[in-house]
Amino acid sequence: MKNTLIVISAIFVFLISYLLQANFFNWFNIAGITPNLFVILVLFLGLFGGKRLGIPMGIFFGICLDFFINKKIGISAIMLGIVGGMGGMLDKNFSKDSRMTIIVMTIGVTTFYEVGMYIINYFIVGTTIEIIPFIKILLIENLYNVILTIILYPLLQKTGYFIEDSFKGKQILTRYF
Repeated sequence: MKNTLIVISAIFVFLISYLLQANFFNWFNIAGITPNLFVILVLFLGLFGGKRLGIPMGIFFGICLDFFINKKIGISAIMLGIVGGMGGMLDKNFSKDSRMTIIVMTIGVTTFYEVGMYIINYFIVGTTIEIIPFIKILLIENLYNVILTIILYPLLQKTGYFIEDSFKGKQILTRYF
């Protein structure tokens, strides 16, 4: 029951993020570039809920985004699913208590997502390669995502530990004792 409420809440947060990204951040953009709230959301779901929550929610959010934005179906789903999986892997190797670690994770995952989307769009859709504009977009989007991560970190951390307690529980290594 608790896990179902968390998933429903995550979908509700996704809808709010979509409305924020589609409306609010279009007014407050930097050089026409808006943040990618979905990468931050799926990263935090993967970090605190593990791969079991991050990958399915990333795929679901990606499919919804593809339907909303009218892209080829599945491109965002693949990349956001990988981002959710990366969040689950990063959880095992790094601390979620350090803001600096979270900032580095956000930069790395945002860069991975955008480069992956660019490469997939090049091969599937046939977009042209323009390196300098892409690097500009990547740097500004990373800056924007880092600023939002710093602002939202206390709320995300508090909510994240609740999700972690529900999805991961108390992981005691009883086999070794």
